[in-house]
Amino acid sequence: MIPSGRPHLTVTVSSHPGMSGKNNEDRYGVSAYRLESEPNLPSLLAVVADGIGGHRAGEVAAELAVEAISKFVAESDASHPVQTLEQAIVRAGEVIAIEAEANPLQKGMGSTCACAWVIGKRLYTAAVGDSRIYLIRDNNIRQLSTDHTWVQEAIDQGVLKPEQARNHPNAHVIRRHLGSRNGVVPDIRLRLLPDDDDQRALANQGMQLQPGDLLLLCSDGLTDLVDDGEILSAISKPGVEEALLELVHLANQRGGHDNITIVTLGVPALERSTIPIDARRMRSRWAMAGILAGVLLLLGLVALGGIYWFSSRSAGESTASPAILPGGQATLFPATARTALPEPTSTPGFAATATLETSGELTPLPSPRTGEATLTPWPTNTQISLP
Repeated sequence: MIPSGRPHLTVTVSSHPGMSGKNNEDRYGVSAYRLESEPNLPSLLAVVADGIGGHRAGEVAAELAVEAISKFVAESDASHPVQTLEQAIVRAGEVIAIEAEANPLQKGMGSTCACAWVIGKRLYTAAVGDSRIYLIRDNNIRQLSTDHTWVQEAIDQGVLKPEQARNHPNAHVIRRHLGSRNGVVPDIRLRLLPDDDDQRALANQGMQLQPGDLLLLCSDGLTDLVDDGEILSAISKPGVEEALLELVHLANQRGGHDNITIVTLGVPALERSTIPIDARRMRSRWAMAGILAGVLLLLGLVALGGIYWFSSRSAGESTASPAILPGGQATLFPATARTALPEPTSTPGFAATATLETSGELTPLPSPRTGEATLTPWPTNTQISLP
């Protein structure tokens, strides 16, 4: 694929270390491309990785994950997106495992990952661990990915209820991660509805995104402390950047025990065409001028018709021969001209308006890094060469 500096979706990012005082072990990457086979078809890849492991090994693993996945996808031809994402994640797991074996201080390190790849308007996803992918559409929020955790398995088996999961002692036990000695199995199920079975979830890959859709990728530092309804409530307000700041502050106010990273990809909404006030005034003036010109043209034609009629009558009176009727009375029948005249026309103008509302604010906390993501092929923070 060909790197592009202009993503076709709106990208917004916020990443914060949280309130525990530990390093930020989350990493993210956003990469824009054009397809070589179809240069007019845009492509955008977003990756969020949450590192695990002590001695700064978690941040190394997360960065290796973002770099390896982004590099593998960039070198593909995008002809088989789902298989490419699977292979990219497997490759990232191998890279992390090799690096962990080579450095005793990084032994046992690993990372989660959540990947969303949009080609044109079609969405492809893959995930490992408990970093999540959401779709926000028509004021509804849907978790597209599946958590690979002990508590999620317990919920699926009916052992736990969803409301019991958050405070369970095994809430942070991860069943899958990149860097495992046993390898990793990427999850390519894309669940649009809660009751989608695995076959349906796999068939959802390549779903068509709609104008106004918003994809949200995040680490568990957000979802451990902020529920889906609160995420939707914040995102529903005007301004995505402000919404991400609000979500980060909310997680931090509730303890902020982990790093918090959020990446959003927004599909531009359809905009109604509008005419500026000055343009409307100009259209109105032209319409009035057209009406006036039509009236003047009508009056002119009427005047010409009158002149023609008068001239014809005068000529008839001087040349026509009277007819002699019985009784000696003379009569004269002059010719009469009739001309069809056009009716005046006018062009009406129109106007459209829009209003926005804003709401309250939260108690200030340390400000996270928020804003437009830098579209280098993939942002990094630690220089590590890939095997």
